[in-house]
Amino acid sequence: MKACRLVLVFLLVLSFNVNTAQELRLTDKDHIVKSSWIIGLGYNFVDDAGTGTNIGDKFDLDNWNALAYPSRLTIGRYFESGLGLELIGTYNQYKEGKVIDGAVNTAGTYNYGMIDARLSYDLNKIIGETGFFDPYIGAGLGYGKYGGLKQGTYNGVVGFRTWFSDRFGLDFSTTGKWSMRDEGSNHLQHAAGVVYRFGIEKGLSKKGLEKLALINEQQRVQDSINAAKKAEEEARLLAERLAREKEQARLAAEKKAKEEAEQARRLEIEKQIKEAGHVIFPFNSSAITKTEKDRLDKIAVIMKANPTLTLYVTSHADARGSQEYNLKLTEKRVQNTIDYMVNEKGIDAGRFNGEGFGKKKLLNDCDGTKYCPESKHRVNRRSEFEVSGL
Repeated sequence: MKACRLVLVFLLVLSFNVNTAQELRLTDKDHIVKSSWIIGLGYNFVDDAGTGTNIGDKFDLDNWNALAYPSRLTIGRYFESGLGLELIGTYNQYKEGKVIDGAVNTAGTYNYGMIDARLSYDLNKIIGETGFFDPYIGAGLGYGKYGGLKQGTYNGVVGFRTWFSDRFGLDFSTTGKWSMRDEGSNHLQHAAGVVYRFGIEKGLSKKGLEKLALINEQQRVQDSINAAKKAEEEARLLAERLAREKEQARLAAEKKAKEEAEQARRLEIEKQIKEAGHVIFPFNSSAITKTEKDRLDKIAVIMKANPTLTLYVTSHADARGSQEYNLKLTEKRVQNTIDYMVNEKGIDAGRFNGEGFGKKKLLNDCDGTKYCPESKHRVNRRSEFEVSGL
């Protein structure tokens, strides 16, 4: 009796686990942004009250320089490793009456402009995911004009972002800037603004991975239960599929071989017709000369050797004369070409169709706008042959 109770409890626990596996689902809350592009727009505040190597004057807000409109633009790429590359452009103005490099500015208002490039690291990779709070540190280089000098800086930054969604958030940071020039001034630059993420690639959070592991384990149990039932059916379906694939492969191989043979045959016929060349006509004539009849004889041999071959015949004129006249002339050339093949060589007329183009399709630049020798005009007075069917 006791053994029966143990079996019943085991079955109940197994049933509970299987049902739970069916109920567990990964949701958006189980995913976090792993990598993305970030673009930001905001304000910057320059504190240049310190002197020499002194970076600032204890964050004295009275000496901060700022503008009333957004003056900071950033774009960057953050990777799954936590590293980020950013390019930052800022504009500001040193105001008269503010302490600049340890002295009160009496020289009036002058511009501050910097371009910074920095490498930053997402501290959540060390301390763990902290929800909407996303702190970071970084270092980089800058170049621009401030304090009346063009100068480069070594930069160190600490900041954080707070996210309201996967895409929108706020960015706050403080950057220390050390001048590369002995006469340059070191200063702090604070920033605040909105950021937007795009090109997002998401992955599972730590809790999401734990849930996925639980789902996988419970699914493994369910799969084990179903495996025995499916084995016989899968074996039958596999045998049918293999037989079907084998037959499909045989048919596909036959079709491919046939297509390749047809293509090779077509290419060979096209090569032979090309080697036979164009039929050339005398000036202002649709008569076929003996030399050109010899050429047509070669094409007739090709057609007799390939009884299903059909040809598209096009005839052309040189640029002399009107298009209306040349169109009629080339139509006669088409007809004379086909008539010779039908009447003299015994080729079925149904294996030809044709069209005259007048002087529309010249093979060279003898278009009537300049002098050309007869040898160049002669090239354009022709009948051409194109394989239209096999």
